[in-house]
Amino acid sequence: MSAASEALYFVGKRQVEVRAEAPAELRPGQARVVVRRSGISAGTEMLMFRGEMPEELPLDVNIANMAEKARYPFRYGYSAVGEVVEVGEGVADEWLGRLVFAFQPHGSQLVADLNHLLPCPEGIEVEDAVFLPNMETAVNFVLDGGPMLGEKVVVLGQGVVGLLTTALLARFPLKELLAFDAKRARRAAALECGAQQSFDPADPAQVQAARATLGQGDYAGADLIYEISGAPEALDLAIGLAGFNGRIIAGSWYGAKRAALDLGSAFHRQRIRLESSQVSTLAPELSGRWSKARRFAAAWELLGDIRPARWITHRFPLAEAQQAYELIDQNPEQVLQVVFTY
Repeated sequence: MSAASEALYFVGKRQVEVRAEAPAELRPGQARVVVRRSGISAGTEMLMFRGEMPEELPLDVNIANMAEKARYPFRYGYSAVGEVVEVGEGVADEWLGRLVFAFQPHGSQLVADLNHLLPCPEGIEVEDAVFLPNMETAVNFVLDGGPMLGEKVVVLGQGVVGLLTTALLARFPLKELLAFDAKRARRAAALECGAQQSFDPADPAQVQAARATLGQGDYAGADLIYEISGAPEALDLAIGLAGFNGRIIAGSWYGAKRAALDLGSAFHRQRIRLESSQVSTLAPELSGRWSKARRFAAAWELLGDIRPARWITHRFPLAEAQQAYELIDQNPEQVLQVVFTY
């Protein structure tokens, strides 16, 4: 029998606690994993911490053990990396010692069916593997947006997913690649990822400078805009930057927050397209060629190229989880990626 496990629970608005639990029973076809790192999502997960999740929706219908509605206390998290230390009946011993990724809540160990464990490819470091969900999301954004040769593209929001999206878009032969974020350090990181210019959306002069850049040439405005800042008001900025028939990919999940949009000016006359993107599914028009397995393979390969562990700004032991969430909540300008250590 394995040693007791520590599990993180959301117990109230802006309150978490770590509880000691008996180890889960290991059943046939399962493996026990000792977690080495897990990453906090500064987007979806912080909505949970702040109590801004819609109460009528399940935590995540696509992740095992998170299909229930958000009622305190509950567990959450979806980025755990660890080592297989025990296998159940019917599981080959070759799984022992393997480094794996799991979409599982924060905790010192986990038990999961093999089909819920993703072996980390050789050469992928533990802290880079923590970014797999973020990279999968960025790959999905690029697939949904379909950037084309010579287009002008804007990414609103340069958190981890925004930076990864910018880094992927920088590989395309675009006319312009512009980034927006209110935090200076993130704007600098966007330039390192390949953005040609980076702007502060709160500075009217910088917004005007971005409009001037996008207005040059035969086509005025952005062809493609990604809104992944987590701020509903950014959708108005996206509409204002889009050119005729420009497309906006709304990748942020706002939870219980509402977006008040100005659809009475440029939106209709410019024939702007506003589309949602969500990583839990593939766009129907891509499903004949793309599968989740193919998307994961692309994400792993790109993690090996980009090595996003360099964006980890803070590491906390799980016992200090409350301090970790409060740091992200109260001082977001100091944070890019926070991970728990075990």
